[in-house]
This record gives sequence, C-alpha cells and structure tokens, in this order.
Amino acid sequence: MDHILELGDFLRTRRGRITPADAGMPETARRRVPGLRREELAQLAGVSVDYYARLEQGRSRSASPETLDALAVALRLDDTERAHLFDLARRRPSQRRRVRPAPAGRVSQATRQLLDSLDRACCPAFVLGRRTDVVASNPLARALIADFEAMPARDRNQARFLFLDPAARRLYADWEAVAADTVAMLRMDAGRHPDDPRLGDLVGELALRSDHFRRHWADRRVHERTDGTKAYHHPAVGDLTVSYQALALPGRGEHTLFVYTTEPGSPAQTALRLLATWSAPSSSLVT
Repeated sequence: MDHILELGDFLRTRRGRITPADAGMPETARRRVPGLRREELAQLAGVSVDYYARLEQGRSRSASPETLDALAVALRLDDTERAHLFDLARRRPSQRRRVRPAPAGRVSQATRQLLDSLDRACCPAFVLGRRTDVVASNPLARALIADFEAMPARDRNQARFLFLDPAARRLYADWEAVAADTVAMLRMDAGRHPDDPRLGDLVGELALRSDHFRRHWADRRVHERTDGTKAYHHPAVGDLTVSYQALALPGRGEHTLFVYTTEPGSPAQTALRLLATWSAPSSSLVT
C-alpha cells in the first residue's frame, strides 16, 4: 500500500460520513458531496485548507501528532480509527524496507494446554495471527466453525474461509456483519504492516474473487475485536449464539486468543456439549 494515498483516502471517507449538524455547523445550500467540505473540516481541526487538501490529495508527506489528534477529534474517530490514522501517517515511502513474510507461527506449550483445557470446559477457542491466519484451535472450535487443521496451510485463514467457502455463508447467521468486521480487521492490519507481501496477496485474491470483499474494502472501515456475540446456524446442532472475548497472548504480540462461552443451562450450551461428544480429540496445534 502507498500510505500517503491511503491516508488521503481514509481522511476523505471519514469526512464524508460527518454532516454539518453532527459537527455543530449551520446547514447551507445543497451540497454536491455528502459530509463536510474540506474547508469545514480544516476549520474544525484548526489547520489551513491548503494543508488539509494536500493531505487528502497525497501531496503532503508529514503530519505532526498534534495535527493528527486535531483531525481525529474533528472527524470523530473512535480509538481504533485513531490508531489506524496514526499508523498511516507514520509511514513514509523513504522509510519502507522489504521484509520477509511473517510465518504463521506456532503457539507455546502453555497455550496448547490452555486450548485443551477450554475444550474440556466446552468452550471453543482458537488463536488468530496476522492476516486473520488461524494459528491454533481446539477440537470444539473446529467442530463449530471449520476444521482449519485439515486444510492446506495457505487456506487456514479466517477471511479466506469467510469469503471463498460457501459453507461460511450458511454457517454465520449474520454473515454480512461478520464479513464487514473481518475486512475491517484486515484493513487495520494493512495499516500496521504495509510491507507484508502475504497480506497484499490475500487482499488481492479476495478482491478478485469476491464482490462483497471489494465493497467492504472500499469502505476503509477499521475494527479490532475485543468482545461481543456471534450467532451460528450449525448444520448439526442448529442455531446457537455464543459470547466471545479476544485476549492478546503474552509474548506473542500478533497472536490473539478468542474464547467462546455460553450461558449456563442455555440451549447454546446444550448445543456445544452435543458438538463436544463427536468433535475429534486431535491436537489443538495448527502447524
């Protein structure tokens, strides 16, 4: 990615979603474009119109932290979007260097034991790495979502499964929302790792093969999963909704552990227990 151009596109799309009323500005005559005009955003951020226009057009290669903070406030960015803005602004073409692709990696023995313990507690759990690569999972997670361990190494990726495997569309009760969040996670990853060729290859492949992916990628939305709920329509046990938490693994900066839980005595818990009776007791480590 060209981070200077990505910065401009991100600013432009965020500006387009804010109305004058949102910003406390008076409504004027009919507008040619949605959202605030450049001069209005520049006024709110306390920067010159010319300087802001250069940022949006990719003609400026510098933005101070103070300017970025002011833009984040004016654009009403949340914490995730603000972090993405700083990721994009920190990169300079002259600072780029070619890097080797980060390997999918392995989880530690302690994490393997944790995954096994969660499996015995009827909690699906898996570890995502960079690019939404599925690094590890326990048997119950594989029974609930997909057996990533049985897939070729390049296919062990949540985004690829979601957009290219027809089973995913049937599995997720709210596939569109899951798809939008997954693309937003990849967009966040791209801001942090612009020189990752495997990430570029993945985005290129999905953009070529999925209209839905292209549409969500063009939104330039960013997202980090922390907690929430996920609804499934499982072919074996029917409909169930789980709660999830995303936990960064210590010493593994790019590995996130996702743990699914259910309400005690709920139909969802019963469904997971049924799945557990026939899920394969294979190793929880994806290699």
